[in-house]
Amino acid sequence: MSLLPFLPPDGTADPDDLEAGFAAWTSASGLSLYPHQEEALLELLTGSNVIVTTPTGSGKSLIAAAAHFTALAQGRRTYYTAPIKALVSEKFFALVDTFGAENVGMVTGDASVNADAPVVCCTAEILANIALREGRDADVGQVVMDEFHFVADPDRGWAWHVPLVELPQAQFLIMSATLGDVSLLATQLERTTGRDTAVIGGVTRPVPLNYTWSLDPIHETIGNLVATHQAPVYVVHGTQAAAVERAQALLSQGVLDPDRRATLAEELKGFGFAPGFGQTLAKLLRAGIAVHHAGMLPRYRRLVERLAQRGLLAVICGTDTLGVGINVPIRTVLFSALTKFDGRRQRVLRSREFHQIAGRAGRAGFDTVGYVVAQAPEHEVENARIVAKFADDPKKLRSVRRKQPPEGFINYTEATFTKLIDSQPEELHPRLSLSHAMLLNLLQRDEDTGAAVVRLIDSVNPDAATRRRLIKRAAQLGRSLVRAGVVERLDRPTSGGRRYALDVDLQRDFALNQPLSAFALAVIETLDVESPEYALDVVSVIEATLENPMVILLQQQFIARGQAVQEMKADGLDYDERMDALDDVTYPQPLAELLEHAHAVYAGGHPWLAETPVKPKSVVRDMYSRGMTFGQFVAHYKVQRSEGLLLRYLSDAFRALRQTVPESARTEELADIIAWLGEVNRLTDSSLIDEWNKLASLTGGEVVALDEAPPPSRPVTGNERAFRVLVRNAMWRRVELMADDDLDALASLETGQSVVMTRRHWDDALGDYWHEHDQIGTDADARGPRFFDVTPKGRTWQVRQIIADPEGNHDWALHAWVDLDECDEAGDLIVHTTDFSRQD
Repeated sequence: MSLLPFLPPDGTADPDDLEAGFAAWTSASGLSLYPHQEEALLELLTGSNVIVTTPTGSGKSLIAAAAHFTALAQGRRTYYTAPIKALVSEKFFALVDTFGAENVGMVTGDASVNADAPVVCCTAEILANIALREGRDADVGQVVMDEFHFVADPDRGWAWHVPLVELPQAQFLIMSATLGDVSLLATQLERTTGRDTAVIGGVTRPVPLNYTWSLDPIHETIGNLVATHQAPVYVVHGTQAAAVERAQALLSQGVLDPDRRATLAEELKGFGFAPGFGQTLAKLLRAGIAVHHAGMLPRYRRLVERLAQRGLLAVICGTDTLGVGINVPIRTVLFSALTKFDGRRQRVLRSREFHQIAGRAGRAGFDTVGYVVAQAPEHEVENARIVAKFADDPKKLRSVRRKQPPEGFINYTEATFTKLIDSQPEELHPRLSLSHAMLLNLLQRDEDTGAAVVRLIDSVNPDAATRRRLIKRAAQLGRSLVRAGVVERLDRPTSGGRRYALDVDLQRDFALNQPLSAFALAVIETLDVESPEYALDVVSVIEATLENPMVILLQQQFIARGQAVQEMKADGLDYDERMDALDDVTYPQPLAELLEHAHAVYAGGHPWLAETPVKPKSVVRDMYSRGMTFGQFVAHYKVQRSEGLLLRYLSDAFRALRQTVPESARTEELADIIAWLGEVNRLTDSSLIDEWNKLASLTGGEVVALDEAPPPSRPVTGNERAFRVLVRNAMWRRVELMADDDLDALASLETGQSVVMTRRHWDDALGDYWHEHDQIGTDADARGPRFFDVTPKGRTWQVRQIIADPEGNHDWALHAWVDLDECDEAGDLIVHTTDFSRQD
């Protein structure tokens, strides 16, 4: 229910009237406030900062709504921050329902929607950069920080900490279920803002948790939980691969009753599951089993969340992705292990990590109790079975050899579990990482930058040695900016005490865009636009500015090394020689030498770039050059479990190409690649575009983005340019496979009832070609537009791809037809190859 009608009349901001208005809204919505919620509301109304450290499911979202309500009534601008874009988006739509589309905006770095609204949802970094650039002059009257425990994150913690120091004018509402001791935080907030700070904690969890240590095999544990009505069960795994394997292993157990299977089947009707992982997920979901992890496509994750919210799933296998605040009702959390790999080593879960995930069990309004189960290690399970088997024969029991843990195993026991249950989350220690970008942001306000830096350093309470190190680091960064001519020393300080000023114009939204965007533009200007490789080289420059999707790159390297081994064997190299040579074989890195040299030169005048090295790679270029679809690329590199990672990378690449490459640098071929990449993203997963459409409808069509908003939903053939490139790529894919003489792959591309080019037909046609020529050209020239043409005949396209033979005769061609209506109906491109023969 909207809160707007409950705002006091005539714009009054009297606390009593606001309290009465909010109470009336909760009553009308069928809600009743817990005592700690009422306490938080009263503190907010009196202008205090509030730190809420209460269990998951205790109604922190309602406290946040009260904060926004108060700020809105008092004419103060209020910001809500969260650690991930999915949470920001989820909160945006929720607040739109509560306060109306005209009063709510969203800024994530990718897009800005209604950014001048009085209520703004954003990622933590967005607000931190505003705080650095504008400080106490920023139009920020209130800040609601969700998932505040991220302040201790080594890489991102600065974004949660900086606003506390640089926005003294704001009232803060800080929330997390796992904050630990916050006395130091409360003291700092009072000192910085001059406001009283209330700590709301010591709250009994509305839905109590029941803890169990399981010595049964994990499949039996899950079966027992389902049979005793403790589902839905979320089984937490250390890796995405383990989550998928567990889900598939459960298929034979029958975890769902026939009635809910029928309901699920009805619910899934019409949902488009793509080949590969999509078909695996479809089979799992029909059995009431799901997978949820960051490597999945967004539409698959959202489907799982929607089915879980409706109570249709029995078991969800995943990583800890549901531990980051996504609102999904889970009755039982089952830890498959109490250890995790943190990027450097395998270790036992920390108290905060354990409680953050365990807290997802049991949701108010859904459950009366939540269950947390820890699965004993396999060797303990086996040893418990041995003890039970020989319990009546002590002599035999003593002689039976117990199973030992595997080598390198990080041990945990029931005592570890008990200790975690009884533990309190560790005290939060804020993290501060100084960078050129931070200094450049601080230099944009009229204040002594040195004093501001020292204030930030001292705010994390460093020991003497750490303080000296941070100040030395700041001085080094500052001197490098002066040497590069980016910063100049003023003859006399300004009224604000500023001694230094920027001597360059930073690109728009400097702190939000890719740090290497300006560098990429400079490199693109040096490329030869007449080169047949120009368009693909531009793509490689842009790809080098993006984060590495390591799962994809490692698979590229694996395949490249496999091919290299085969070639070295054919050349007669022995094992040791092959192993030595393999060290030099990695994933494709086009323009690596050029880019690394240019980066070293460019960083001389832009020293902050030294913190962001170029990362040459070929994902978009590889996919386009091979004429692959998204599904073909996934299957070729066997990255089905990382489809979501690949899609995010392609989406980032599309935005960067649209955002960074100016119109003057775009050739027809490059424009084709950009159109193709946008269409690949849309055809792979339109859920993000659907969300954009919803945003547009909420804001009257005024969606402002750092790049152009995705197009509205339309048929596959709706964008003729993009569709033409899809057809051209499909034909080129066939040329690539023909060059490799891969008959099975060629035959697999043909679909429908009346396939003309069967494997036998491909074999015959290629046999005739190989009698005349010994290779098929696949370079940039062979792919050029002069070898491809389309003849439209109504809603059917006749397509021809001429082959670049080594003699340059161009007397062979591949022919196909495309039914546009058929493609629109299928929601995908369908090409019917009819012939490969001499043109005469």
